[in-house]
Amino acid sequence: MTGSGDAGWGVPWLDRSGSYQVTARWSRALGLPRPLPDGLGLAVRVEGADGPGTTLDLLFTSSRPGRFGRHLPLLRPDALAGPYSTLLSYRVGDHDRVLAAFPVPDPGRTLPTLWQELDRRPVRFDLRAAAPTEPWRTFASLSLEYAHTAPPTHTVSYDPYAHALPRLHPTGRLRRLRDAAYAGSRHGRTNGRYDSTEGDARQ
Repeated sequence: MTGSGDAGWGVPWLDRSGSYQVTARWSRALGLPRPLPDGLGLAVRVEGADGPGTTLDLLFTSSRPGRFGRHLPLLRPDALAGPYSTLLSYRVGDHDRVLAAFPVPDPGRTLPTLWQELDRRPVRFDLRAAAPTEPWRTFASLSLEYAHTAPPTHTVSYDPYAHALPRLHPTGRLRRLRDAAYAGSRHGRTNGRYDSTEGDARQ
């Protein structure tokens, strides 16, 4: 991730420079066939975020960037047509903020799908955070370099509660609902397919 040069976040991982290996997964919430729009999920696992052997999981859903739209899922046909957000707030240092992943525009993009783009070049996102009264601030850049379809028996089980940092974690609001949703998602993956990507995150 590349630092933004703004004031500190109060989170050691966000306040220092570094480069981290990541694994990401895209999923379609309703399982509708492409090219129909669907609720798109982007799960990101950061290796070593709090030292060797630790992981940080961030789960984003296709949404709008506005104050209210960032809390609502948005059906989208194109994985790179707009931002993804955590929908609910994270505790970031001493404040509650929503996290989001914004695709970095590429004026030369001509290929119709994310997977074709990944075959041609890395796909990049700016990772940002904002409280309701704040503008979005970038805290990291995410570069995804290649993709593969993984069998359900070899999935990465993402859990933002089990894999969080002491000063960067989801708030307690609706935790039971989200826990149940993640458990259902893990169970459902035994009957479906999903796409994984790998790359790096820089601060």
